[in-house]
Amino acid sequence: MLLAEAGAVTTTFNGFDIFMILFTIVILIGVLRLLKESKKNLFAIGFGILSLLIFLASDAIMIKSWFS
Repeated sequence: MLLAEAGAVTTTFNGFDIFMILFTIVILIGVLRLLKESKKNLFAIGFGILSLLIFLASDAIMIKSWFS
């Protein structure tokens, strides 16, 4: 019984992980659209980039935990 438990593979994948990746893609699209505008809203661009960096960091940690 102990050998069966030692050989079992456990995953840390969660259903919420898909939503995290989708939110990151939506934020990226929003930042790219803000940067294309002729009249720049610097506050929105800064907030979008900060949010994108936070989500990218959390996605990297999340994906790293899948393979450990």
